Amino acid sequence: MTETKSSRLTRRQLISSIAALILSLLLSGCAVVQTTVGIVAGTVKGAYHVATGTVKTAYKIGKFTIEVVQAPFSWPLTRSEIETIDGLPVKEAIRQGRVKWAPYVVHGRRYVPMSSRQAQRYEATGIASWYGEETRRKKGGHMTANGEAFNPMGLTAAHKYLPLPINVKVTNLENGRSIIVRVNDRGPFPSANNPNSGKRIIDLTYGAAKRLGFHKKGLARVHVKVIPVKWKT
Repeated sequence: MTETKSSRLTRRQLISSIAALILSLLLSGCAVVQTTVGIVAGTVKGAYHVATGTVKTAYKIGKFTIEVVQAPFSWPLTRSEIETIDGLPVKEAIRQGRVKWAPYVVHGRRYVPMSSRQAQRYEATGIASWYGEETRRKKGGHMTANGEAFNPMGLTAAHKYLPLPINVKVTNLENGRSIIVRVNDRGPFPSANNPNSGKRIIDLTYGAAKRLGFHKKGLARVHVKVIPVKWKT
């Protein structure tokens, strides 16, 4: 059947109406909005929902559920060594939404993240570590480099050059285990005690490292690949 101009217009109006409904629920309601998520160039599908009223988002890719919570601006950063983002104080850049692929400075060194297009083809093999032990042991919370609440048991990670946020598949090459995590923070960076730590390609949460089986060891050789996500209504 040939699609007419009026039917295309109706479809656009329907999509616009759905978008407006979701926005109104996010701003004023406590309902749960559900849709689906597909993986470009893959077969993984899952559910996505927004629990408004809690400023919390959760989405599922395959068997992995990833939660996103906006952190209060009073919380300290997980990476206090980040000096500026896009030439601004870190929290001001977060407030203005200027983090995604903005250059940032750590200990006087300027890091330039890759573009979203470059990131779609990203995959690398190297050493992974995990971070957040100090956060896991303390009361209160910490803010990631893009303004999200850091959950040491969640499925998230830090990367020096990928745009924030983005989803990646991480495979522990030492035991074959794989997980999907959300990159929402910066790092790992070289430390004064261990300059070689900056050569690691990704920092995972304790919870993610535990799923990959290297939380006790501390380090693992991994393969990291970006998982392009296409949200579908």
